Amino acid sequence: METGRAFKTADRSKTSERSRVAVLLAFAAVAECATIGSPSDYANVKAPAKFQAEFSTGKPNGKFIIEVERALAPHGADRFYSLIQNGFYNNARVFRNVPHFVAQFGINGDPAVQAKWHGEDANIPDDPVKTSNKRGTVVFATAGPGTRTTQMFINTNDNNFLDSKGFSPIGRIVQGMDAVDQMYTGYGERPDQGEIQSEGNQYLLTQFPKLSYFSATSLVPKDKEIEVKEPLVEAFNEVPEDFQW
Repeated sequence: METGRAFKTADRSKTSERSRVAVLLAFAAVAECATIGSPSDYANVKAPAKFQAEFSTGKPNGKFIIEVERALAPHGADRFYSLIQNGFYNNARVFRNVPHFVAQFGINGDPAVQAKWHGEDANIPDDPVKTSNKRGTVVFATAGPGTRTTQMFINTNDNNFLDSKGFSPIGRIVQGMDAVDQMYTGYGERPDQGEIQSEGNQYLLTQFPKLSYFSATSLVPKDKEIEVKEPLVEAFNEVPEDFQW
């Protein structure tokens, strides 16, 4: 789920354009790198039993709210809570958006920041799958057992087949799923994750300018949380029989 298809690098005619974008991003990147920190800075962070996070989107403008229940996936919930606290997803692009499947994001736009949160030192332990990958659930992407870091996806369809592959939802969208449905899908899986890791938003802005992104992310104050009357998700009574890491 974390590995996308390869895509050819930009030709020479776009080199000057990419240079101009790099200059525009440079000052913001320096400040962002200084404030986000590294995984070790958040190693002892424990998320509340339940919390909500608000994502404001660009291209098109919109908003959605995710509600997380820590009991569903404690390690994933703690990491997500930390990433929202430190603004990791601000200006991140939804770089993989496959209609009727998933909308994937989670690579920081600044390569210096992303480097801190990529690799073995950033991995978190796996959580057993306690609820199904239904439409609207939010899940950490993984490249195999014990490899979750920052990449996530939103199920835009009922993807129950992911349950037995170790993809453990941490929560679901409780408001604004229409904003997710409106995010740009025209590039599919074309953006190359290796290029994003090494060049960040500079690469995406020049090669894939229509990508949707998050203009701001934040934790919703407790007194501002929306009321969710139905259970967050219908949890499994036990781990599915065909579950495997």
